[in-house]
This record gives sequence, structure tokens and C-alpha cells, in this order.
Amino acid sequence: MKSGDGVKSFLIILIIGILTYIAIAGINIPGLDVDVKNVGENIKYGIDISGGIRATLVAPEGLTPTDDELNAAKSIIEARLDNKQIYDRMVVIDRTARRIVIEIPWAKGETNFDPQAALDDIGQTALLTFQEVDEDMRDEFTGEYFPTGRIVVEGNDVSEARPAIGERGRSEVALKLTSEASRRFEEATGRLVGQPIAIFLDDQFISAPTVNARIPAGTEARISFGNMFPEDTVKEANRLAGLISSGALPFSLEAREVDSVSPKLGQSALDISVQAGIIALLLIWLFMILYYRLPGILSCIALLGQVIALVLIIAASGIPLTLPGIAGIILTIGMSVDANVIIFERIKEELKAGKTVKAAIDSGFRRAVTAVLDGNITTLIAASVLFMFGTGPIQSFAFTLGIGVVLNFITAILITRILLRTIAGMGSAKKLWLYGVKGGTANV
Repeated sequence: MKSGDGVKSFLIILIIGILTYIAIAGINIPGLDVDVKNVGENIKYGIDISGGIRATLVAPEGLTPTDDELNAAKSIIEARLDNKQIYDRMVVIDRTARRIVIEIPWAKGETNFDPQAALDDIGQTALLTFQEVDEDMRDEFTGEYFPTGRIVVEGNDVSEARPAIGERGRSEVALKLTSEASRRFEEATGRLVGQPIAIFLDDQFISAPTVNARIPAGTEARISFGNMFPEDTVKEANRLAGLISSGALPFSLEAREVDSVSPKLGQSALDISVQAGIIALLLIWLFMILYYRLPGILSCIALLGQVIALVLIIAASGIPLTLPGIAGIILTIGMSVDANVIIFERIKEELKAGKTVKAAIDSGFRRAVTAVLDGNITTLIAASVLFMFGTGPIQSFAFTLGIGVVLNFITAILITRILLRTIAGMGSAKKLWLYGVKGGTANV
């Protein structure tokens, strides 16, 4: 056994052990300010597991929203959900059907959940206002202003809001107002030079640009972003222009196809899925050990590392794990075994041809890597397309499948090979039956 392979194998097993411990028990290092909970508490679940509502929001019959209007509507919905402190949600635009799909999870500790009540005002036309501010009505922690009711102009008074380029190449938002609103805006900006005018969507604070000078009626108003970096001003200008434009959205969004999932039903489905995954993993381990023996045992160790790494990545990514996502995890377990079967069969062929164990391992991996790589790449392409164009459960399935395929290739081609080469260097590992081959001892 080469010392290099032995050290690598020791590190691999140590890392798998550490990751398994973190996944089950979490880790807390006070001196380094590290506090990671176990994966069960860190994973963000979809509504089919955690419970919640899924609704399709559409425009009234006869209206076909443009892309800009859909983007504006999405901004309104997200702002309203933020205002309700619902952050753990999903809002996706279905551009093909010209609609918006929204998922809202069940709030922890909530016993009564009325889906329709949660959707009552989400799709209503937003009210955007420019208001005078009161320094006494300001959040002392965030610096955000509260509505005063002293409205300068409203969203319907804005005929156009678009990103523009200002001085030094920085992005701004250019505003065009109606003639009546333009006169009111001239009077207000004349009084409020040096003071902010706050922008609210419904009652949620959006921005508070400072008035630099009186803006004459009929003149285009500009909102700039102070000392922000140029790349940040582009994002902020696009965001603010979209929100201001959304204030004049001419239609409401109606909730259709509203589905509600009980948290008890979701938890039951999760328990069954986890049990199915564990049973599948145990059966696969049993098959690999009985049929391939020593290589099968090592592949089981690598497979454990693959599953733990995949679960930790899901927990760290923040992408909701759905029931199809769990199916993707189980599918990648089967694909990992498929790769190992191809490799181990190649190794058995080499041993039957009279090669030494190490030579058979090297040749078996070299001959199998192309087939394994081709299969993984085609699956990864399919997973990438599903992730880019899918929504909700489809994205969850595509994410777990894609990450699982990458980890599958790493564990099958790299980790299992290192572990096999380490074991093959031991004198007691020369017997052919240890590799599922009938016979005595392999050639030296």
C-alpha cells in the first residue's frame, strides 16, 4: 500500500465521518462563532412538505399582460409579502401562460390557516405614493420612514418611470408626470429643498430621495442614488423604476387554482419519503456487499459520503426541498450504484484475464470512465434544462438530481478508486473472491 493512498483514504473517511456528525448533530464552536444546526432544522421545505398554499394569479379575462407588467406585478406581490413578513415564499412568472405562480408556506406554530384570507389583497392593484416625511416618524434601527398621509403625487400620476444615465455614468430613475401632478410636484419640491420625499408601495417604505432643487412643471424628475457603486446603481435604478411603474398597474390579479396542503399531511409524506429513501439505501448496500463484496463495501462508504454531502448542500443552498426533490435524491443513489456496477464489472473482467489487483483496478476505472461520464453529462444537461425552465417542485427535483450527478461522478471515479487502491495494497486483499470472482489469489 502506498503511503499517499493510505493518507488520502484516511482523510476521506475522516471527512465523511465529520460531515455525517454535522448532518445529524450539528456543530457549535463558540470561540469561532460557529453554530450550525442539524440538516433537519436547516433545510427549507416546499409547501408539499411544510404545508401552505400554492396559487396561480392571472389577469382578468380579456387582458394579456406584457412582460413589463408581469415583472411589475411580481414586484408588488413580493413587496406585499415582505410587508406581511412572509419571507419564506416563492413567486415565479410563467411567461408562456402570462401568469404568476406563488407559494406561501405554513407559518410555524399556526393552527388555523385560511388560504383565501392570505391571498385576499396580494393581487389587488397597488397604491404607490410620494409622501412628505416626518423625522419623528422613522424607524430608529433601519432609518426607514413611516407614511404620514401627506401625499405629493400617486402612482397613477406617473406616466413613465424608466432607468436613465446621470452624471459620471451612474444610473438614475427618470420620472414623467401628468400635467396636473407636475404642477403639484413643482410646488412640493420648491418647499422641500434639502428634505426627502418618501416613496411607499401601499404602506411599505421603498425609497426616500432628497430634493436637490425645485423641479419646474413639465420637467423630467430624476432620482439619483448618492455614493453607491455604479454596478449597484444599475440594479437599484431598475428595481425602483419597476416598482414605480407597478404603482400604475391597470388591472388586478385574480387567484385561481388555489391548493392548500396541511402541515400534518406534508409531514406524513416527508416521513414516508425518508423511510423509502433509507430502505432503498439499505437494500442497495446489501446488494453491493453481497455481489461485489470488498469493492461493494467501499462503494457503500463512498455512497454514504455522497448522500450526506448532497443533503448538506441542499440545506446550505436555501432552495426548498420538495417531495420530487427527495425523489431526485433517491434517483441519484441508484445512479451512483449504476456507475459502480459498470466499474466493478470492468475490474472483474480484468481479474479474470489474469491481471494483478492494482492493475485490474486501474484498467477497470480507465475503461469505465467514458461510459460513466457520458451517462452523467446527459443527465446533467436534462437537469439543467429542468432547473432553468421549471418552477417549484420541478426545480427542486432538477437541483437535487444535478448536484447528485456531480457528486456521483466524484465519488464513483475518485473516492471509490482511492479506497480500492489502498485496500488492494494489503496482502490479505489479493483473494479473487473478495472481488466477486471465483478462483484463488490474484497475480502479484
